[in-house]
Amino acid sequence: MNSHPRVASTSTELDWLIIGGGIHGVHIAARLIGEGRVASERLRILDPADRLLERWQTCTTTTSMTHLRSPSVHHLDLDPWSLQEYADTLSGRRTELFTPPYDRPSLELFDAHCDRVVKTYALEDLHIRDRAAACTVHCDGVAVRTADGFELGARTAVLAIGSSDQPEWPEWAPRDHPRIAHVFELGFNGWPSRVPEVVAVVGGGISATQVALRLADEGHQVHLIARHPLRRHQFDSDPGWLGPKFMDGFNRERDLDRRRAMILEARHRGSVPPDVRYALGQAVDKGQITRHLIEIEEVVAGCDGLRLRLSYSEWIDVERVLLATGFAPGRPGGAMVDELVASAGLPCARCGYPVVDSALRWHPRIHVSGPLAELELGPASRNIAGARRTGDRLVEA
Repeated sequence: MNSHPRVASTSTELDWLIIGGGIHGVHIAARLIGEGRVASERLRILDPADRLLERWQTCTTTTSMTHLRSPSVHHLDLDPWSLQEYADTLSGRRTELFTPPYDRPSLELFDAHCDRVVKTYALEDLHIRDRAAACTVHCDGVAVRTADGFELGARTAVLAIGSSDQPEWPEWAPRDHPRIAHVFELGFNGWPSRVPEVVAVVGGGISATQVALRLADEGHQVHLIARHPLRRHQFDSDPGWLGPKFMDGFNRERDLDRRRAMILEARHRGSVPPDVRYALGQAVDKGQITRHLIEIEEVVAGCDGLRLRLSYSEWIDVERVLLATGFAPGRPGGAMVDELVASAGLPCARCGYPVVDSALRWHPRIHVSGPLAELELGPASRNIAGARRTGDRLVEA
């Protein structure tokens, strides 16, 4: 546990408290300090992990991601060209650091650059290793009670909360079986204990495909089960959503139900970029992965493994099931955000997500980022580009 003092009352001690130490929280902290002239001693990042960006690094390691899906200008530093300039200082061939198209950085390069951002702004010194359990607003600011029972006061809070705490479980999948696990569960440790095993990977997007490829490379027999054919898209939404091409129309639309429909239509959920699609095709051709475009109806546990009953009464026998079905679509933040909405009377659209202003204010004392900001920022709100756009809005405000 870090040693900086914790506030034992609701008095305002900080200017900014960022709840969430992932991609969004770290970039916002860097922007507020580097461009917003916020003094470091007046800002803290509240996140329960041992280190900042831990959840990001755990999830990308689990899927064996090699390169980011997004281009090199999407990163956590202030200058859009910072990652490219950082790569120029490193030894090694450029082809090892970036891959086409759009100069997408290797995960190793991106993570090293993130570490440099954290070090440059001494963000680990500002990291409170605890979880926000409750948040209330009052005249002078925001009071946050942590899971360990401490209270923190700040003039302004930023809810930089993602969906990583709510992995989506299919109805047929029991949560208490030792051989069924979601790859994005906190503390996931469901990898095969011996080689080879017969493993079913469930999911139709990039994470499921990458997990299946990892297992195949390790010598396992893999069944990749999805409800739909593989959708090939370079990005998780069209790049036009990062600029006026599509955002002008989105901003003109005042009906929030229609904005939600535009987001759902624009987001390429369950898609893979061409290079991952090609790698999967190679593994299928070699007989390492068997693809099934079908629904799972039931799982039956036996002495030696699991039987999956698929649609049309087809059965598959496996030894392990790994779910890579993404995250639940509901508003993130759980009970803490639910209680904040009720106590402060915060406005929500019918989908449950925040109604915010152009500065991403949900309340004069509360800003939002990531999924919570998508009715204002559009379908790219959740990703790295969305973090950068949030930084723009907060610095301007």
